[in-house]
Amino acid sequence: MTAPAIPQPGLGVAVFDLDGTITVHDTLVPYLWHVIRRYPARALGLWRIPGALARFAWDRDRGPLKATLIRAVMGGLTRADVQTLTRDFLDTQLARLCRRTALAAIEAHRAAGDHLVLLSASTDFYVPEIGRRLGFDDTLCTAVRWDGDRLVGDLASANHRGAVKAGCIEALRREHPGLQLAAYGNSSSDFDHLRIVDAPLLVNGSSRTRRAASRLGIPVADWV
Repeated sequence: MTAPAIPQPGLGVAVFDLDGTITVHDTLVPYLWHVIRRYPARALGLWRIPGALARFAWDRDRGPLKATLIRAVMGGLTRADVQTLTRDFLDTQLARLCRRTALAAIEAHRAAGDHLVLLSASTDFYVPEIGRRLGFDDTLCTAVRWDGDRLVGDLASANHRGAVKAGCIEALRREHPGLQLAAYGNSSSDFDHLRIVDAPLLVNGSSRTRRAASRLGIPVADWV
């Protein structure tokens, strides 16, 4: 079931996934490469990655893999370091990462008076700043752990993926009673929350994901 690229806004709450939905691909790995370009010696920490990838191949749990990547590249950086890295990364990369149709959809919902929520499995040392720059009202994302002023990199919250996103949707319903929810995602891991909103849309999914979405009654569209 193919839907318009930007469904009619004005439902009340519009929830956008980030990676692959607003952006053309993942944001964490480009961010970490940005860190390594700024601090080349931190590439030495990448020796931890093969073991983490082997674990992921076994248990398919993205949370520990994400935490290992962050610890390996960013562990020990100060809050000021991370704020500077985030600012520089977004100054140079955000515009080229974002899909034009996604930006148009965000603006259409804003113009209609909808409450805009950015819901992402990516992490809170840069996702809230993306939300601020794109004009979102709220940002919900995966938290990382700090030790005082120093980044540890372990996850301090559940990885905001799958059922966790569905839980966020239920919380939004409680916070905004009587309002309908629209939501946008791009992968099968988004089905948990797309299935329970009033106006779901899968964008730029793979052929397999689009077929699965159609079986679930979730409309699909292509964003550029």
